[in-house]
Amino acid sequence: MAIPEEERARRIAAHEAHPDCHAEAARELGINVSTYKTWLQSEGLGRKYVVTGRSTLTNLATGEKLLEWEKTSLDREAEERAREAAFRALSEKLPRVKATPKPTHCNAALATLYTLTDCHVGALCWHKEGGADWDLAISEKTLLGCFNSMISAAPRSEVGIINQLGDFLHWDGLLAVTPTSGHHLDADGRFDKLVETSIRILRAVVDLALVKHERVHVILAEGNHDIASSVWLRKMFKALYEDEPRVTVDDSALPYYAFQHGRTMLAFHHGHLKKNDQLPILFAAQFSRMWGDTTKRYCHTGHRHHVEEREHSGMIVTQHPTLAARDAYAARGGWVSERSATAITYHSEFGQVVRVTVTPEMLEAAA
Repeated sequence: MAIPEEERARRIAAHEAHPDCHAEAARELGINVSTYKTWLQSEGLGRKYVVTGRSTLTNLATGEKLLEWEKTSLDREAEERAREAAFRALSEKLPRVKATPKPTHCNAALATLYTLTDCHVGALCWHKEGGADWDLAISEKTLLGCFNSMISAAPRSEVGIINQLGDFLHWDGLLAVTPTSGHHLDADGRFDKLVETSIRILRAVVDLALVKHERVHVILAEGNHDIASSVWLRKMFKALYEDEPRVTVDDSALPYYAFQHGRTMLAFHHGHLKKNDQLPILFAAQFSRMWGDTTKRYCHTGHRHHVEEREHSGMIVTQHPTLAARDAYAARGGWVSERSATAITYHSEFGQVVRVTVTPEMLEAAA
């Protein structure tokens, strides 16, 4: 049944004001949520939902039906579009990266670890709240600028390890919420744009590392913000560089990763499932052969956005800070930390030998 044009205009205005909250829009209009959703479908607006079930609230004493509502989920077509966005971003030029010539004069005894953790690409931060701005464009410029500074200053190691330690994407699907708790997040752009920007940054990082190092090992760790996205990132990058023998991608299904460089062991975990002091014994048990073959052992973690380093029996655990700005949640919670990223070079026999640290302020000073 057609509605008056004036009422239609009111509903369109409410939809534009609350595109992701149907309940709020319906409340503002003074109509039932189901009526509002039906109207959205008729207009071709909003997200598509499919009914997965129906629930009824009944008075047990009288049998009277008090309330009935439909259980819905996002349309499978919408989910498929999100997955296709990632594949489109990877196939902008070629489906596979061709092998490139090796750099010369690399030190075979050295491996340099470049850590990018909790980058939260797609987050929207405001300097009046957190002290600095952060959006898709700023994150791309900052992350690539800092990585380029690290790789320029680091030794010419034979091995370059890209340690993307989780929470690279700020959110994990069509809705800008945390995957496990459903907390709403301040987000910049659509999920398609987030996916394309994230892949573009990581491809550029790998390509820069290939210019500097003979071999490049890529870790795309699971974080609590990007549990599902980390899966398709690992699978995609493994496929993307399968024709480039100088690149290896760790596609572990578990969120614990390890790399052996001579007598040096490097371990990785985002930090959302195990506390720092629990990690040495976990890696000793899970990677017992590597543990036994090494004498220098280091574990790298993130998640908490600030620096912490402690030596345990047999392993040093380093918690890395983030390059991202503080969002409203961190600012209102009073969490303050220095923004930086560090490249650490390890010797195959002697362990850590060189550190290079960069900050966003260094980029601003050089501009």
